[in-house]
Amino acid sequence: MEKENKKRSENYVIRSLRKEEIELLKDFLYEAIFIPKGAEPPERDIIEKPELRVYTDDFSARKGDNCLVADFEGRVVGAVWTRIMDDYGHVDDETPSFAISLYKEYRGQGIGSQLMVKMLELLKWQGYERASLAVQKANYAVKMYKDVGFKTVDENAEEYIMVCEL
Repeated sequence: MEKENKKRSENYVIRSLRKEEIELLKDFLYEAIFIPKGAEPPERDIIEKPELRVYTDDFSARKGDNCLVADFEGRVVGAVWTRIMDDYGHVDDETPSFAISLYKEYRGQGIGSQLMVKMLELLKWQGYERASLAVQKANYAVKMYKDVGFKTVDENAEEYIMVCEL
């Protein structure tokens, strides 16, 4: 298994999402929902709720809309996307918010970190000063976000609001 994971992590490319792949964002939005250990996953139609549709509706049509994907031998296995939106990680109307997820079998191999780093580089190149995100405190991804430069700027009972200065 370890050899298989190593092979996976070496055989992917990071590229921009293609127009014909935009519907994949709904899959990755569902995959991005943090499910605490022992909890039942929500029904798939949860992504149709207004507070989640903000991540995908009319994607690529608004300022701050960017998406990079991890492509493993022709299959998109992960995505990171940003959008200036009034979401859980919103800090102001000039700061893109992050969403990221990978299919379960591709997690824990460094692919998510690479997607994050490449997106931060892209946002900096585009002239943004910072990026934001919200993450549940119990989510193992908190460490990855800190490792790529995000810092907690606010929190509530369940989540951290994190910002990365570019």
